[in-house]
Amino acid sequence: MIDATHGQMIHAATGTALEAGARVGVRLTDARALSPELVAMPADVAGDTALVERLARWAGRWSPLVEIDGTDGLRIDVTGGAHLFSGEARLVEDVVQRFAGLGLTARVAIAPTAGAAWALARFGRGGNLCPPDDAAAMLAPLPVAALRLPPGPTQVLERLGLKIIGSLAKVPRRSLARRFREADNPLDALDRMLGLRPEPLSATPAEPPPRAAFRLAEPVADPAVMGQALARMADPLCRELAQRRLGARRVAFLAYRIDGEVGEVEAETALPTRDPAHLVRLLGERVGMLDPGYGFDGFALVAKWCEPLDAAQDALIGDPPRELQMARLIDRLTVRLGANRVRRPAPYASHLPERASGWRPCVSSSGFPGEVAREARRRGPSTIRSSADGPPPLQMQGRRPERLLDQPEAIAVIYATPEGMPRRFIWRRGVHDITRVEGPERIAPEWWRQPGGTRLRDYYRVEDNAGRRFWIYREGVIGDGRGGAPEWYMHGLFG
Repeated sequence: MIDATHGQMIHAATGTALEAGARVGVRLTDARALSPELVAMPADVAGDTALVERLARWAGRWSPLVEIDGTDGLRIDVTGGAHLFSGEARLVEDVVQRFAGLGLTARVAIAPTAGAAWALARFGRGGNLCPPDDAAAMLAPLPVAALRLPPGPTQVLERLGLKIIGSLAKVPRRSLARRFREADNPLDALDRMLGLRPEPLSATPAEPPPRAAFRLAEPVADPAVMGQALARMADPLCRELAQRRLGARRVAFLAYRIDGEVGEVEAETALPTRDPAHLVRLLGERVGMLDPGYGFDGFALVAKWCEPLDAAQDALIGDPPRELQMARLIDRLTVRLGANRVRRPAPYASHLPERASGWRPCVSSSGFPGEVAREARRRGPSTIRSSADGPPPLQMQGRRPERLLDQPEAIAVIYATPEGMPRRFIWRRGVHDITRVEGPERIAPEWWRQPGGTRLRDYYRVEDNAGRRFWIYREGVIGDGRGGAPEWYMHGLFG
């Protein structure tokens, strides 16, 4: 609800409220006279407007031409782009699902014109895809409110008995033209819906990334000038980031040469930041390596990748928190050594132990499926070695090894029966007599990712006579129809 001249007025209503008799633009008192159980809340018009603007920029994933339509709608020009989403039907499904992921309900329609799409999205009941040849037939049963006219002309049409769009075709155009002003003429609105009159789309301008620039009166080739320009632009950039409540994750230093070439240096950060000193420290060592050619006459500092960052107090006294110190250390190491040389462990959606974790760059947002297996194959056999004395005897039930081999290594096992527990095995030319065994723990193959003939695994936690504990498994069982005799592998070490 919002405050109006004659009291509080309904600004928006849910589907349940509409069924109870609430109507947008009606006074709250009148609506509660029909349905006293209506619950009203103050409308945040400014917040809703800001949300729609953010959604318009977010909707650029479907088309670069997005326009805010009214207070609660978006017009997206998907001409020639539906095939990128496997057709218009899949595109509509993707739009609905992504808005649902944001907790929003979206009513979507695709039509030859923006007016027809608006009408079908709000009043259509026979589908949300309108082929060009079927536009007139699909629009005909819709109410005249779908013409998107002001309330006055819409009420006049309803009083004349013209309650649906199809009924307008039976009335002479001159008769209707005399009753309505040119701006409120329902025939003009119908022509726009059918594409007989133009209705261009004005795309919402994309918000440019935070940027600071510095120009020189004359070209210079001294590398020291680039460092000075960087320090001079860092403060304005961070002030703009603070005004927009953003933090930089990727910053680029651009140096414009007088021959038209542009030198660029980038740096990424582990956490959003708008600390000028930190940005200068990251880029300062690399800007001097740019080739000046015949000289630079301009510089720019652009935050290409930003994330929300509200104002916060790092610490009451003393040094900043350890998390921030660690992030800045990672940033400096990444700039000096390269992103692929500074990595962190990360989980992977797999129940196979060797694929359940891997490494990814500390300051990158890209995923790493498949990278784990390639890295393991490149590194070859593990260099982990067991202790000669072994750890003190502890209960191993339900535990996974602290150290996992990059790739399981084949071992020779001697066991009493084909399906019995192992008694002795040979690994890396060493013979190990087993004194304790726990298991098996069965892990089935990933049928959606591995070939159909892949065999299951039975894992055992074993301890030898020297107190050393290992994690071994048998691949396959006799008679499973997926190969010959089962094979045994070493996969991890405890302690």
